[in-house]
Order: sequence, then C-alpha cells, then structure tokens
Amino acid sequence: MALDQSFVGRTYPPTDPYEVGREKIREFAEAIGDPNPAYTDADAAKALGYPDVIAPPTFVFAITFKAAGLVIEDPQLGLDYSRVVHGDQKFAYTRPVRSGDRLAVTSTIEAIKTMAGNDIIDIRGEVHDEAGEHVVTAFTKLVARRAEEA
Repeated sequence: MALDQSFVGRTYPPTDPYEVGREKIREFAEAIGDPNPAYTDADAAKALGYPDVIAPPTFVFAITFKAAGLVIEDPQLGLDYSRVVHGDQKFAYTRPVRSGDRLAVTSTIEAIKTMAGNDIIDIRGEVHDEAGEHVVTAFTKLVARRAEEA
C-alpha cells in the first residue's frame, strides 16, 4: 500500500541535543580511513581557523539518521521498515561540525512518491547548534521495496 501523500510537509519535534566529542570524531575519522589532522589534532584544526577539531562531512549522518527514526517509527505513516533500503544521502553545510557542538535535529518529510510499486520518501534533517544557528541540512532518501507477490 502506498504511503499517504498528506504526510508531505510534516515536521517532527527536534531531538535532544547530541554533544559532539573529540573521541567520537577521532573514532569516526579512523573508521572511514581519513587521516586529515583537522579531525584529530586541535592545533591542526586551529591552524585552519577552527576553535577545535572538526568532524568529517559524513559524521553527521549518525545524528540525522537517528532523528529520521521519528519519521520511520511514526505508526500513522505506516512505513514498513523491514523493507527499507537507504537510497541516497546529501549534506548542505553552513559550517563544519566541531567538537563541543551540541546539535539538535528537526526532521521534515519533503516528498513521498511511488515508483514501480516502491515507496520513496525524502526526509530533510535541519541541524542546529545550541545557539539555534544552522550547521547542516541532511537530505535522506529511503526506498521501501514493494512486497513480493505471492
């Protein structure tokens, strides 16, 4: 059954703040194999004009995808997560995420469409710091695969 188009534009409450720590950034940079010293060395980051280490661009995915869980788990939407695959991900940054940031995410359903029997849902996650300043917008595309015919 196709997802309800009336959910387009629905915005979910912001998440509790996530505190970005140096160790989390270091672990993430190590996991993706990125040796950029701005991710692990505060002096290197300061030499580039940042107050502390910064996070790799895809670091914020863990925060925004967790926030998208509010959409995914909305029982009124009726999304069958057991059939979902991650279709696409994009980020639009105002500034890098940095150690010490306390970030909250507000998710909005941007679009719902059906193609070849699959439901495609686009979720926009607006990430703001504790002062309410925009840091990054994440665009997540999820595809709910059509159930196999019996």
